[in-house]
Amino acid sequence: MGTFKIEGGHQLKGSIQPQGAKNEALQILCAVLLTPEKVTINNIPDIVDVNKLISLLKKLGVKVEKISKGKYTFQADNLDLKYLESDQFKIDGRGLRGSIMIVGPLLARFGRGYIPKPGGDKIGRRRLDTHFEGLIKLGAKFGYSKEEQFYGVEAKKLKGTYMLLEEASVTGTANIVMAAVLAEGQTSIYNAACEPYLQQLCKMLNRMGAKISGVGSNLLVIDGVDNLGGTEHTMLPDMIEIGSWIGLAAMTKSELTIKNVSWDDLGVIPNVFRKLGITVEKQGDDIHIPAHTDGYEIQSFIDGSILTIADAPWPGFTPDLLSIILVVATQARGSVLVHQKMFESRLFFVDKLIDMGAKIILCDPHRATVIGHDFKSTLKATTMTSPDIRAGVSLLIAALSAKGTSTIQNIEQIDRGYENIDERLRAIGAKIERV
Repeated sequence: MGTFKIEGGHQLKGSIQPQGAKNEALQILCAVLLTPEKVTINNIPDIVDVNKLISLLKKLGVKVEKISKGKYTFQADNLDLKYLESDQFKIDGRGLRGSIMIVGPLLARFGRGYIPKPGGDKIGRRRLDTHFEGLIKLGAKFGYSKEEQFYGVEAKKLKGTYMLLEEASVTGTANIVMAAVLAEGQTSIYNAACEPYLQQLCKMLNRMGAKISGVGSNLLVIDGVDNLGGTEHTMLPDMIEIGSWIGLAAMTKSELTIKNVSWDDLGVIPNVFRKLGITVEKQGDDIHIPAHTDGYEIQSFIDGSILTIADAPWPGFTPDLLSIILVVATQARGSVLVHQKMFESRLFFVDKLIDMGAKIILCDPHRATVIGHDFKSTLKATTMTSPDIRAGVSLLIAALSAKGTSTIQNIEQIDRGYENIDERLRAIGAKIERV
C-alpha cells in the first residue's frame, strides 16, 4: 500500500495544467463500443480508474492503440462477448464503478449487456436503479443473480419511448442515451443529467451519426439510427481537479495559475470559491489565484445568516468538490455550513481534520459546520488514511498547509482520480514524496 510523506507549511508558486476529465473519460470510453469503426480520443488522463476501464475494453476484444501521451485509438469491430460471462469479467468489472456504462452500448449493439455489482468509492449507497429502469423502458428484459451480485439485460430490439428519470443520474443518463441512439423510433428522457461531460458525450455521439437534440438541457430527444461511425474526440479539463487547485492555492497562501480550464464549462464553481473569500481571476482561459497573504473571509447570506454550500445536479455545485470546500473553510474568517445531499458517508473524513486541529461540528451524515481559524492557528501534521478519491485530495491539501510532516496512507484512492499528483505538485514547490 503506497504512502505520501508531506512536509507542510510551504508556499507554492507557478502554473499547473489540469488533466483530462475523469468522469467524462469513463463515459466516452464506453461509447467506443457503439461502432465497429475507429474512434480517436485525446486528453485521456493516465489514472487508475481510466486505465482499468481501458484494460477491461481490451479483454472484451477492443483494439486499443496508444498514439501519444493521452491520445488513443479504439476499434470495437471484433468483440469477444463470451468474456462477459466469464469469472474473470466478474472480477474485472467489480473493480471499477464506471464499468456499469458498458451495459447500454452492448445492449444496443449486440442485444445483451452484463455487469457485476461495481465497486468504487466507499461514500454511501449509489443505486443502479436509474440505469436499469431506463433500459427496461426501452424494452430490455432484466435479470439479477443475488448470489453472484451479477446484473444482466437482454433485448432483440430496443424501442424508443418517453421516460421521466427519478433522479438526474449522470452515469444513468449516459447509459440510457448510449442505448437509445440505436433504438427504433424516438426516445425522450426528461430530468436527464446535463453536466458538461454528458453534453460532451452527446456531441461525440452526434458526430458519430446519432440524432440527439436538447443537449445541455434536462430534456433529451433521441431519434434512433441503424448504426454509428467513427470520430475523433477531445476531452475537457477536469473541473474537480481545477477546484482542487483553487483550494490548494488558498490554503497554502500561494500564487498559482491553472492553465486552459475551459471557463465556459465550469458553471458556478468559481463563484462558490469566491463566496469563501477566495480571489479567482479570469485570464484568457486560465484561472489566476493571487497569494492570499491576509487570508480570506466567508460571505454570509444577504439577511446575515450563515452561508450554506450544498451540492445539486448541474448547473448546481458538484458534490465532488464539497470535500475541498470543507478543508478550505477550516482556515477562512467566518463559518460555513457544508451540506452534502447526495452521499451519506462522504463527510466522515472530517475526524482526520479535527485531529489536525480544525474546528468542525459534524451535525449528521450529510451536514458539517466549519468554524474557520483565519490562519491564527495552523493545522497540525498527522498520519491519516485516504478513504476515497476526493477526501484523499482534501487531506493532501490539509497536509500541505499544516506545520510539520504528515503521512497519508492508502494513496491508491488518490491515484484513481489524479494523474502523477506528487510529480505535478513538486513542480510548483510542494514537499511531497511517494514512499
